[in-house]
Amino acid sequence: MAVFAWRRVLGRARAVLRSALITFVVVTVTLWLMPGVASADILDTLSLVVLVAVVGAVLRPLLLLGITALGGWGAMLFGVVTQVAVMVVALDLDPANRISGLPTLVVAAILAVIFAALLDWMVDAGSDDTFVREARRLMRGVRRRAARRAGGPFLTLRRPRPGTEPGLLVVQLDGVAEPVLRWAVRAGNLPVLGHWLRSGSHTVRRWHTGLPSTTPASQAGILHGASRQIPAFRWFEKESGKILVANRPRDAAVIERRLSDGRGLLRDGGVSIGNAFGGDAATNLLTVSHAALPGRSARGWAAFMASPYGFTRALVLGVAEVFTELHQARLQRRRNLLPRVSRSGAYLALRPAAMLLRDVNVSLVAEQMARGVPVIYCDLVDYDEVAHHAGPARPESMRQLESLDRVLGVLERLSPEAARRYHLVVLSDHGQSQGATFRQRHGETLDEVVQRLTAETAAAPREPAEEQGKRAPDPAPAAPLLVLSSGNLSLVYLTRFPHRVLRAEIEETYPRLIAGLAAHPGIGLVVVGDEQGPIAFGPGGSHRLRDGEVSGQDPLLPYGRQARADLLRHQEAAHVGDLVVISSVDSETEEVAAFEELVGSHGGLGGWQTDAVLVHPAAWTVTAELDGPDAVHRQLIEWLTMLGLRETARPAVTAGDPIHADDLDRNRSPRLSPTREG
Repeated sequence: MAVFAWRRVLGRARAVLRSALITFVVVTVTLWLMPGVASADILDTLSLVVLVAVVGAVLRPLLLLGITALGGWGAMLFGVVTQVAVMVVALDLDPANRISGLPTLVVAAILAVIFAALLDWMVDAGSDDTFVREARRLMRGVRRRAARRAGGPFLTLRRPRPGTEPGLLVVQLDGVAEPVLRWAVRAGNLPVLGHWLRSGSHTVRRWHTGLPSTTPASQAGILHGASRQIPAFRWFEKESGKILVANRPRDAAVIERRLSDGRGLLRDGGVSIGNAFGGDAATNLLTVSHAALPGRSARGWAAFMASPYGFTRALVLGVAEVFTELHQARLQRRRNLLPRVSRSGAYLALRPAAMLLRDVNVSLVAEQMARGVPVIYCDLVDYDEVAHHAGPARPESMRQLESLDRVLGVLERLSPEAARRYHLVVLSDHGQSQGATFRQRHGETLDEVVQRLTAETAAAPREPAEEQGKRAPDPAPAAPLLVLSSGNLSLVYLTRFPHRVLRAEIEETYPRLIAGLAAHPGIGLVVVGDEQGPIAFGPGGSHRLRDGEVSGQDPLLPYGRQARADLLRHQEAAHVGDLVVISSVDSETEEVAAFEELVGSHGGLGGWQTDAVLVHPAAWTVTAELDGPDAVHRQLIEWLTMLGLRETARPAVTAGDPIHADDLDRNRSPRLSPTREG
């Protein structure tokens, strides 16, 4: 313990010296840039460095208390002000009185904060060392407060308390296809994951998402075991006359109420961070369905906002990320790299926002590990956002994947401060498929194709008299035909019919619609209900999904051996469209044509979008085929039971079974643990 204490003291001394040097450089550059500021000798600048340290030591703890009390947006806004306020006070108290007037002080302080963030990043050579130090400090503080509340002494232990059950940390790498991850590991671009796989502590396997291959559907399955409640990323509900979009907080809250049965993946004291839904978690942080920023109880949120190495640093680097994006987009245009889409507009804000969210999420995960919560599920979206616009295997996207690998390394470095040992599972919710968009290829959108095929006057639907007046009024009535797209999947609704419309009624109402869509060169499948079950139509034939009867050329062949089962299961989803349309897939390149303006897409079938990945401790048994997110949910529940974190009707795994707790400890560290021994 004495040796360890000296290491802590030396580490702290190095951190103080480093901070003083950075402050000295920052103050010198700031004063040099400010117009009308008289030069001063080095002693005056050193005295200002000391003053900055003193003001920070006094003000930051007080401001942190205020930030913690505010929570939410208040913490975010006040966190930026904190860094500027410390510098303003220090410059105002400067004995040399080199800067005067509040506007000038504020400008100088903002410049100093920006320089400090950039210089700190350069000193770390772009690594996460400073971020890790701050996160460790946060975790020690959380454990210290927990010990005080428990009435016992606080000891900084290198291992969690003996007798504590191991926890489970699940990190979702949004949108990463299994082939992409394997290729990146083999290329040596993911050193952390690569080390786990090569050392034998973990293993990687593919799991099949099925249809729809979207984050909301996958998380509905993984977290709640109820993926069939979600037919796409956006859909229409005839009962209410409303369009639901799964990433809108109000809609996500409605959806979660349908998903939740009280037995979700995170029900027993778990924490949901950055997800679409909560999984019946006790604590939800940045979860879309709960539509709130972390509140006063989330100290990790406040600490990140108040730290000079947190929100302010992320904000400055985020601006740099915008310039990086502009440069990379320009390179694509100059090289005429195809396929490509526009990378301007809202996406310029989404890319740095995803990076900021990643750092916030890691801080929140670190806090929950220090609290010792049993299960944590966190979604990291960096790769998915960039791959949508750059392409799933393009250099920009792979750079984001490399940054997510560093996050896994950060979590491994933080594990000694956790209140319990955590096993780590890494998974994705879907992959992505590349391709020029439907509009780029054919000069019109799918909506325009549908309008063209239904341009003639359609027969009015024969609605029974008893059904009239039963439907809820829609404040903004939908068009007679509504086309809602999610990647290369589109749901077409005949909104004037209150029921799911079958083939005969569609052909009576719009005689050219089904045949015209099936014959379009950009469309590979049109699925419609029939009296004998759903039928998939393609350009050269049809496939009756229930009995497998094929007429002409089988339209399912380009989509793989699981396409029939995927389409059948999708037809059972709630609120599925009257028509389900999936774009064509190139047999050579496996490229698809998204109905949205995205070069990397997911939602339907074709390419790698249904090839998700699961990385888990090598000693853990996978007991069934992972076909669909509901199957992943069941497997995770089995692992929770094995770890003693979930009680179910099935007995927990015992010493006589193929794998048990002792096996996990004897294996070559298949866990995110503080040490490699034992």
